[in-house]
Amino acid sequence: MGSDDAMKTVLRASLQRARDTLMWKLEGLSERELRWPRTPTGFNLLGVIKHMANVEIGYFGETFDRPWPHRDEVIADEVFDTDPQADWYASEAESAEDVLDFYRRVWTFADETFDSLSLNAPGQVPHWPAPMNAVTLGQIMVHVLVDLTRHLGQVDVVREGIDGQVGLNAEISNIPEELDWDAYLAMLRELAENTER
Repeated sequence: MGSDDAMKTVLRASLQRARDTLMWKLEGLSERELRWPRTPTGFNLLGVIKHMANVEIGYFGETFDRPWPHRDEVIADEVFDTDPQADWYASEAESAEDVLDFYRRVWTFADETFDSLSLNAPGQVPHWPAPMNAVTLGQIMVHVLVDLTRHLGQVDVVREGIDGQVGLNAEISNIPEELDWDAYLAMLRELAENTER
């Protein structure tokens, strides 16, 4: 295996691990909980999935001349002209399962791009200005991974606020299990209060 193949394998595995963790973070929540706006700017968990599905279609599809085969599932540019947040929430016609299934199908589509192109394969991001829009598959894989993990961190915090679920993934909590969290929070509050004096 060449160094490019090895790096592509690492990037691909990291991307899939983040996708799987994102899906796990949404497990066990009701349709209402998934849709509920959690911040003043409307951040909602199901919206993250819809957003990332559209992100991956654009970056792993259009950037490399591979249009998504079901155009009616992708938010058209003219929709963004009237609703710039259109990819950040599910409509009434879209169930949570519809959106989750959509994202899973996007993974298969993206994987076809990874399988058919080298990391150095050239592409062009339609919505980036020249000359920044000339990219390689490797650059775009890193770009999407950064975007996805940023949103995964947001989801981590939101999910903890909903029902206390925390952890790196379904198998590894990465959180000290025997910690007295009430005492820990009290210590942090005291430290914060003391800095005000």
